[in-house]
Amino acid sequence: MAVAAVVLSLAGWLLDYPELLALGLAAALALLFAGGWMLVTPDISLSREIHPPRVFEGEGARALIAVTNVSRRRSPPILAAETVGDRTVAVALPSLAPASRFQAAYPLPTDRRGVFEVGPLVVGHGDPLRLLHAGRSYPSTSLLRVHPRIHPVDPLPTGGSPDMDGPTSATAPQGGVAFHSLREYVRGDDLRLIHWRSAARTGKLMVRHNVVPNEPRMMVLLDTSEDPYRADYFEDAVRVAASLVVSGATAGFPVELHTTGGVRVVAESRHDAPAVLDALAGVAHAAGDPGLAALTRLVPGEEGVALGVVTGQAPGARIAAVSAVRARFAMASVVCVGEEHGRPGPAVRGAVVVNVRGSEDFAAVWNGRVRR
Repeated sequence: MAVAAVVLSLAGWLLDYPELLALGLAAALALLFAGGWMLVTPDISLSREIHPPRVFEGEGARALIAVTNVSRRRSPPILAAETVGDRTVAVALPSLAPASRFQAAYPLPTDRRGVFEVGPLVVGHGDPLRLLHAGRSYPSTSLLRVHPRIHPVDPLPTGGSPDMDGPTSATAPQGGVAFHSLREYVRGDDLRLIHWRSAARTGKLMVRHNVVPNEPRMMVLLDTSEDPYRADYFEDAVRVAASLVVSGATAGFPVELHTTGGVRVVAESRHDAPAVLDALAGVAHAAGDPGLAALTRLVPGEEGVALGVVTGQAPGARIAAVSAVRARFAMASVVCVGEEHGRPGPAVRGAVVVNVRGSEDFAAVWNGRVRR
């Protein structure tokens, strides 16, 4: 517009062409109007919240922004731009009277798994002709965790059931019949578990800490190397791993999640499942990842652990790593995703192998193929 004002005005003066001169003056007046409009800058305060901060793929999440005009004059219309990962969400805010407040809610993209930084929020305004625009960045940021989608499946086969007469541990779930230790009374404990002799000796109410002994544990290993996956099948592998972890934790089994890249998260009960899903929301495959070769370093901390390996279409030599460690585990299962032609999976000595195209196919065949 500035170039047009100069060129048209100069051409109209040199060529004695009044129409061109008028167009040049109109362009100059438009710039002057835009500059005068921009002198009225908004003086606002704002806050932004995310609800909810954790969602599954495809579920709704939104940001709630509250804007207050702290100036003594009316603020111009405002255009806010919110950064969500590598995307931008635009939010239009109206003109506000002095001391007035306005709230707006806008959806956040949740179609992809990941941990996304929401912010900074850039608030700006422009003239009605959209010639000039000025913005101010508010540095506050929040995290939006988009968990992988979960499919309803049976837990990993464990090859057994809890041994009610075996050894116990402090991390075992309460409510069993095996005595583990004495501890101080906590409000809500069953009064029938009070050990009166110890209470008389210590002066404190002591109760029997009964647990479920020798509970089968599960270990899920997600292959985060780059080679076994084509197209977008790594996302399917993440959904399969998440489904197995959540299924085991919901059924009451302690579950450990490992990735070949070194991530380790433990879910002792279903209440710990969100922490595992947080970890899976941020995993990515990498070219330098050792892949299933990391199985040689994976040693269960106790007996009776069921292993579940989730990978892509890995070569037979890499799948053989499962056979090499099979004796360390009570049961072993291998899920291979990315098979597009319905071929049977590779043979793994002593392990159940499920070869599927994606996570939805896995959910359809797993319950029929695997029995605890």
